[in-house]
Amino acid sequence: MRKLVLVFVLSVFAFNVNAQNAEKAKKLLDEVSAKVNSYENIQIEFKYELNNKEANTKQESKGNVTLEGDKYLLNFLGFTKMYDTKKVYTIVPANEEVTITDADEDETSLSPSQMLTFYKNGYSYAWDILQNVRGRKIQYVKLTPIDSESDIKSVLLGIDIKTKHIYNLIETGKNGTNTTLTVNSFKTNQPLSKSLFIFDESKYEDYYIDKND
Repeated sequence: MRKLVLVFVLSVFAFNVNAQNAEKAKKLLDEVSAKVNSYENIQIEFKYELNNKEANTKQESKGNVTLEGDKYLLNFLGFTKMYDTKKVYTIVPANEEVTITDADEDETSLSPSQMLTFYKNGYSYAWDILQNVRGRKIQYVKLTPIDSESDIKSVLLGIDIKTKHIYNLIETGKNGTNTTLTVNSFKTNQPLSKSLFIFDESKYEDYYIDKND
C-alpha cells in the first residue's frame, strides 16, 4: 500500500513538473513570436546542414531570406523564391526558368514567412537544455508533433535568452535524417527597396516562364 501511495505521489509530482516546464516553454515561444512580430522586416543569413548516417548523406549550404509581413524573398540552393502575398515566383538561373504559382498551390508546406513562427500550431512543448554558445545563452525547447503520422520525430528550437531571437533549429526525422538551420546573421528594420517583392518579367526575357495557367 505504501508503495502504491509513493508511486502515486511521484506520478503527480512528475506531471506537475512536466506541466510547469511546458508552460515555461510556451511562455518563451510566445516572447519570441511577439519579438518577431514587432519588426517591420527581418533579414537572415543562415547555414543549412542535412545528415543521414545510414544513407551516408551529408549536405551543407548557405542561404538568406528577407521577410516583411507575409512577403518573403529567399535565396537558397541556387534558386530564388519570392512571395508577394498573391503569387509565388521560383526563379532557377541554372535552368533559365521561372515558375509562377498561386500561394495555395505551392508545394512548400513551410514557407519562409512561417519559419520563425511555425511552432505555434501542431506541436507540444517541453523545456530542454541550456547551452553556452560563444558567450550566448541558448535555451532549447523541444517540439513534438501532435500528429502521430508526421514524418518529424522532434524539433529542437534554440533561442537566445537575451535577444529572444531564434539561434538554430534542429529537426530529427523518423527516417534518421537530421536537419539543422543555424542563423548566422539576424538584422531587423532595414531600408528595403519598394520593388524588392515585385516580380519584373522584363528581367527574364530569355527565361522560360511557366505561369501554370
